[in-house]
Amino acid sequence: MIAGVDIGGTKIAVGLVDETGRVLSRAETPTLADRGYAEAIDRTTEILRQVSDKAGQKITGIGIGSTGPVDPITGEIGNVNHFPKWQGRNPVHDLESRFKVSVAMENDADAAALGEAGWGAGKNKTRLMYVTVGTGIGAALVIDGQIYRGVAHSHPEIGHHVIDPSGPPCLCGFRGCWESLAAGPAMANWIKSAAPSDYPHLRDLTGKRVCELARSGDPIARKAVERETYYLGLGLANLVTLFTPDAIVLSGSVMKSADLFLDGIRNRIAESCAFVPWQKVEISLASLGEDANLIGAARVWYCRFAGGHPNA
Repeated sequence: MIAGVDIGGTKIAVGLVDETGRVLSRAETPTLADRGYAEAIDRTTEILRQVSDKAGQKITGIGIGSTGPVDPITGEIGNVNHFPKWQGRNPVHDLESRFKVSVAMENDADAAALGEAGWGAGKNKTRLMYVTVGTGIGAALVIDGQIYRGVAHSHPEIGHHVIDPSGPPCLCGFRGCWESLAAGPAMANWIKSAAPSDYPHLRDLTGKRVCELARSGDPIARKAVERETYYLGLGLANLVTLFTPDAIVLSGSVMKSADLFLDGIRNRIAESCAFVPWQKVEISLASLGEDANLIGAARVWYCRFAGGHPNA
């Protein structure tokens, strides 16, 4: 019985996941990064034991998906914005020593991609791109069931390829990255910069709220959605041209309003990808739901220690 551990900026979720990708038991705890890594790993250990007891199953392996950067081979946490003081700490080694089982870790986008490739919308796809659009943009490439890695086992930061060098500044230090133009906050930021000062919805404006306003017919929100669609489509068209995958699976909080964007995204791909067989690239939504990262974390273990096959 494999345990999945999803380490995020605000919460750590754990669960027992069976060989079909079904979550049998789950729990979560706030990350509370400022309290230090040691306390967080203690709480993670505690709730892992709780879900094991609740399900009446002994944990036989642990897979971790974590906000990155992380080193998937050594198990070390890199310089993560959400918990910079954790750099160099190693949850793989720590959980191995506490549970006496094998443990594997991946970046959370890579973990979710493996979950969708094995048990979700990307099943049976030889070349799969996974893109999550929320507070940021994360992406992963799965080829023949295995995560593509760059030099030094690195995770390609596809969300930071440049769309418009004159665009807004990004946390990465450059301007006009895909994330800065098409992640959820980009919609709210554009309205704050473009709307008149008497626009009544400026306070506490979020990507989710922009989508709600657009549905209600608000003209400024509709323009923000059109802009979002344009930049999402442009970035995805770049991926189609660069990688020509069998499928692109979309997830994340912005994709909860996918009906506002998908037609425009597909039109942009059709207009921009003349030199590749874009018609054969399937664009679909992730199917594993709210527990996608947790399920993907468990899938990390299967891919590392069981050759990707749950029954191997």
